[in-house]
Amino acid sequence: MMNPHSLIFVIANLLLFSQFSDATDTLTSSQSIADSTGGTLVSQDGSFELGFFSPGSSRNRYLGIWYKNISIRTVVWVANRSSPINDTSGLLMINNMGNLIIVSSKNMGSVVWSSNSSKAAALQSPVVQLQDSGNLVLREGKDDENSGIYLWQSFDHPTDTLLPGMKIGVNLKTRFEWQITSWKNRDDPSPGDLVWKIIPHNYPESTIWNGSNIFSRTGPWNGISFSGSLMLRLNKIFDFYFVNTEEEVYYIYYLKKKSVISRVVMNPSSNRRERQIWDESSMKWILYSYIPTDYCDQYDNCGPYGICVVDGVVDASPICQCLKGFDPKSPEQWNSGVTSHGCKRNKSLDCSQGTGDGFLKFTGLKLPDTTHSWVNKSMNIQDCRAKCLHSCSCTAYTSFNISGEGSGCALWFDDLIDIREIPSGGQDLYIRLSASKLAELEAVKHEPDKKIVVKIIPAIAVASGILGVSYYFCKGVTKSIDQKEKQDEIDQSECSDNDMELPLFDFVIISHATDKFSLSNKLGEGGFGPVYKGTLMDGREIAVKRLSKNSWQGLKEFKNEVKLIAKLQHRNLVKLLGCCIEGEERMLIYEYMPNKSLNSFIFDPTRGKVLDWPKRFKIVCGIARGLLYLHQDSRLRIIHRDLKASNVLLDKDMNPKISDFGMAKTFGADQNEGNTNRVVGTYGYMAPEYATDGLFSVKSDVFSFGILMLEIINGKRSHGFYHPNYSLNLVGYAWKLWKDGKFLELIDPLLREACHLSEVKRCVHISLLCVQHHPKDRPTMASVVLMLGSEIAFPQPKEPGFFKDKGPLEAQTSSSNIESFSANEISLSLLDAR
Repeated sequence: MMNPHSLIFVIANLLLFSQFSDATDTLTSSQSIADSTGGTLVSQDGSFELGFFSPGSSRNRYLGIWYKNISIRTVVWVANRSSPINDTSGLLMINNMGNLIIVSSKNMGSVVWSSNSSKAAALQSPVVQLQDSGNLVLREGKDDENSGIYLWQSFDHPTDTLLPGMKIGVNLKTRFEWQITSWKNRDDPSPGDLVWKIIPHNYPESTIWNGSNIFSRTGPWNGISFSGSLMLRLNKIFDFYFVNTEEEVYYIYYLKKKSVISRVVMNPSSNRRERQIWDESSMKWILYSYIPTDYCDQYDNCGPYGICVVDGVVDASPICQCLKGFDPKSPEQWNSGVTSHGCKRNKSLDCSQGTGDGFLKFTGLKLPDTTHSWVNKSMNIQDCRAKCLHSCSCTAYTSFNISGEGSGCALWFDDLIDIREIPSGGQDLYIRLSASKLAELEAVKHEPDKKIVVKIIPAIAVASGILGVSYYFCKGVTKSIDQKEKQDEIDQSECSDNDMELPLFDFVIISHATDKFSLSNKLGEGGFGPVYKGTLMDGREIAVKRLSKNSWQGLKEFKNEVKLIAKLQHRNLVKLLGCCIEGEERMLIYEYMPNKSLNSFIFDPTRGKVLDWPKRFKIVCGIARGLLYLHQDSRLRIIHRDLKASNVLLDKDMNPKISDFGMAKTFGADQNEGNTNRVVGTYGYMAPEYATDGLFSVKSDVFSFGILMLEIINGKRSHGFYHPNYSLNLVGYAWKLWKDGKFLELIDPLLREACHLSEVKRCVHISLLCVQHHPKDRPTMASVVLMLGSEIAFPQPKEPGFFKDKGPLEAQTSSSNIESFSANEISLSLLDAR
């Protein structure tokens, strides 16, 4: 309620103020905005609008600011969020004390809300202005509007949205806080339970609270980003800064392009903080990033000295693990999944001089809760270690700032909590352990190699037990859409199944990443359509496979590839990051392979020199391991059906990754063969029984692998191979040279001067075993992996399929006589030494 004098002033002047609608960007003391007339303030550039509104299905009236040019009214600030008006009697005006107020004319001019600035009384000609940034300011009308001197501003009192140029943090002198608080729900803008704020410890950090408890924590600022943030990285959308001085601690961001509309909002329905970008083409907000992103982003799930690890591998290891040198406090509860008690040291500290304690370096971590921390911004890392070592209560240390060469010192003086592993990021942390424990860990690290060999050799014999089944869940610039939204908006069944969830990318994100699918970003084109290189907003490079409308790979193959590869993860399989489906668009988003495909090297006389024999042998072994995983160690037995040089991609270290699963087929654990009336694949790589009769099995892939091995050795394509002296294809030529004992003539001339001849001979031998005519004669990939890594004697190969240079339909022997595909695998126990 106003004081009597102010109340009389308001009542007397309610009818004297000039009221208007569609106002300019300023409001003077002689003007007002009445809800009943629909009056508004509009920023000078037309970006934002201020007026009265009712949220969702509510009939209550609030004064708010929203985007002017967005079709979906998106409110970014609410004045009277805790004091709604239940009719249209609201009036916005400047009172005789110079403050901006909202009154209800129906209730005798009762004050609903006030800017309540003690400095406002000094204003001679008060003006309220809605700036182009969305900031509502109260200033002296005689001053330059760009002076930046404001008696009050809405940016100092944010609600649920952080706009560009708005601070979140603390004024250390006045203890005034800028924090973002969610609405209660879409119909009620009053303060909800979700709050984002900066905690100004000695080592400040960003936190999200749910009520009175910390819900999520992104860790302290380390000079580059918040140590636990997976998403806050250099990008093309916005610049971000963290200011930490004696006066203020705050985070702020600015958009790089005026045409981009982006905001950060606390979303009570998803219980997370979200960065959203407006997509004009689809007329909707798209999700750019969010936190919490996963279980490990929730605060302190693993207790003291526990580390949370989410690596995309299902059932491979528990999410909560104890740090090295620590064991569960309560093993029984820990093993049952109750991890809140955390871990304890398995050897006590000895806080004495000399050899008492030391430190173990952990890499790629979100730093622990900094409540009990100490920092020195000028100390180097060596002095930081000494400082921690000389304090018995110091438990860990790290660099305060890791930008550049790193500087400063941060110490912890209590149990370390809320640590998580950060894939491809994070920070180093040196954790205190006893000298005896460090010596024990060092001894384990340097055990003699022969002990390792003893353990590994038996494992190779059962190689299928080495590889694990894994599921890849990608984060970053993806959006998670629940089933109801999928049915309401678009049929996205191509990217969803009962037993998997694949991230979905918006078309506008992919279009932006590929510069609107520019020719300069085109990597190549196949029967399915073109492939483009792209760069996501967080800096990650991607490859975008865009299904063309005329593609022979239709919707069925698209679904097939999505469902298969989304469930697979192996170092020699390309990673599928997500898919994009909008309208007629069908796209798959993969990790980008900077060295493109294998065929761009081995068939190129110039680039082929890059791949010496050790590199080629490494590639052969990697492809073999990838196929072994598909055939034997994935959840379903998977037949690729189109293995060839162009479908083997090479990463920056020339590691091979099998790609393109559009033609793949799955088998059950007890199924050995299948057939099809639609033979697909690539001539030159097809097994005889598949090309002629449509029969396929794991042995079909083995045949293709054998062809690929010969190409890697010879440097020539199998399909279209021509030798001037012989009317033979590559397989026939290799077979003739092998029988004549002239296998050296098969080797690529680029390799002959420097190659391991016995290793090359072994590979030629294995390749000819793989391309034998009858499937039952070919080895399995488990046997191939074993043979590649050993010097054991192999059986002699029989005549291969497609011996002469004829098309697949003219093969020497019809595969109609082929026996059952039951695995007659090479048994090591039956081999005779030569």
